[in-house]
Amino acid sequence: MISATTKRLEMTDHLVNLFKSTPGDVIDKVVYLTQGKLYPDFAGIEIGMAEKMALRALAMASGLSMHEVKQELNRKGDIGLAAENLLKTKKQTALHKRELLVQDVYYALDRIAGTTGAGSVDMKVRTLSGLLSDAGPVEAKYIMRTVTGKMRLGIADMTILDALARAFASKDARRAIERAYNLTSDLGDVARALSREGIEGIKEYHSKVGRPVRMMLAQRLERAGEIVEKLGKAICEWKYDGERIQIHKFGDEVSLFSRRLENITGQYPDVAALVRHNLKVNEAIIEGECVAVDPDTGTMLPFQQLMHRRRKYGIEEAAKKFPAHMYLFDALLVEGEDLTQKPLIERRVRLRDMIAETNGFRLVYSLISDNVEEIETFFESAIENGCEGLILKDEDSIYQAGARSWLWIKLKRSFQSKMIEPIDVVIVGALMGRGRRSGSYGALLVAVYDHERDVFPTITKLGSGFTDEDLKNLPEILSPYRLEHKHARVESKLEADIWFEPALVMEMIGDELTLSPVHPCAYNEIRENAGIAVRFPRFTHRWRKDKAPEDATTVDEIVDMYKAQLKKIG
Repeated sequence: MISATTKRLEMTDHLVNLFKSTPGDVIDKVVYLTQGKLYPDFAGIEIGMAEKMALRALAMASGLSMHEVKQELNRKGDIGLAAENLLKTKKQTALHKRELLVQDVYYALDRIAGTTGAGSVDMKVRTLSGLLSDAGPVEAKYIMRTVTGKMRLGIADMTILDALARAFASKDARRAIERAYNLTSDLGDVARALSREGIEGIKEYHSKVGRPVRMMLAQRLERAGEIVEKLGKAICEWKYDGERIQIHKFGDEVSLFSRRLENITGQYPDVAALVRHNLKVNEAIIEGECVAVDPDTGTMLPFQQLMHRRRKYGIEEAAKKFPAHMYLFDALLVEGEDLTQKPLIERRVRLRDMIAETNGFRLVYSLISDNVEEIETFFESAIENGCEGLILKDEDSIYQAGARSWLWIKLKRSFQSKMIEPIDVVIVGALMGRGRRSGSYGALLVAVYDHERDVFPTITKLGSGFTDEDLKNLPEILSPYRLEHKHARVESKLEADIWFEPALVMEMIGDELTLSPVHPCAYNEIRENAGIAVRFPRFTHRWRKDKAPEDATTVDEIVDMYKAQLKKIG
């Protein structure tokens, strides 16, 4: 039922019914499986079964040859539909076929994910084949999609939280439930607590080493004076052009998490070493910005240079070529004490007291001021030193995990009548090309994020700035996210030739923002029956792999940018 709907409210209704009927001892597993995973993302555990291996298992379970199985896959174009069809008419029927339970499926998939070393391929295939032999055709469809990473039911975290609130508490409890999730990043854990203990089960949630806290985000304004009007005296910090990292330390164990909550410790062994040597407490969660530096001059390098570190192999070589420095700005936990509800000024003191500053591990450059001229001078110094601008923060702000708040405000280069600053957009669709681009995508349909409604309204068609190599690679890059219909969280007045799950974030720029009846971004907010679109958009060749789709530029930011243009023109 869930896979058949394109409406978020209907999807939520189905989930409410599912969660209410699920026993408390397996509800965490049900939550994970609805998202096509076995554990929360930060665990870094994937089922990791290639399509060829899955097809071998399907051949064994169905009693057919690999040739016949591949033919069916080519006909259906979907490994799940191929499995469903083949198992409807399979040659052999298991003598002792049993009814599959959630835990049967989960533990079998968990064995597949955890099997490594010599003989692991055959063991994975046999495990999946045994599971498929007990599965009905429809069950097999979703099992095959799950093991190959093609589940794509379109269920967002916020949708699951809505359903959990309705199933086990009330609408009024929704905020408390989201806070628990923001502090743990583990929907299964939250669901288990709610199922067993109700709302009381999650009221005492707090940050904990090893579970990344969903990061607090900032709003954006164009003038220091506007920010001072909102915040008064503010902590002004350089905004570095790097990767935000949340550092977890327990003894000598150090884990580094990205903004997307991925465990990236292996890609930054030098940063982990800096933490071990210079963080003077046993247990802590702190945050900072990781910046690549020129090993010869010590000057900061652009973000894209740092992304050379995001690789599986050649880490030591990349670390020498692009050494990283950490600039720290917040403390969320120290020696078991949750600091997220403490004012920022106090958290900064605790942070300062727990680190030994070195050349590569230090506090962010900052000042505390409500003087506009002083802030603007500090802003210019940040720009001169390779930063993006400043972030101004309310001294008394608590750490609002997972929220984009006016307590933190970005100050970047002023917007002019030209759109001089790029934005981050999410790919949601594609239109097929013509002429030289025949056989590939002629343009991508891209969207921004509406935080209030948890949807992705389109803002433009993006067809410029791509090299021939880009155009050649796009179908392969986007293939894992292809859908048969528009995603439930995508808003578009245009009909794409191909739809995608909103998953990949890319950077683009254009000549200006303009009103448009075609794109629903900020629809009716500036003028009736019009949204905001980008005029003459082009790709900047910057993929934002460090950002989740919900971290893309927001509708509110687009509205602010558009209004800033009007002021400049006027």
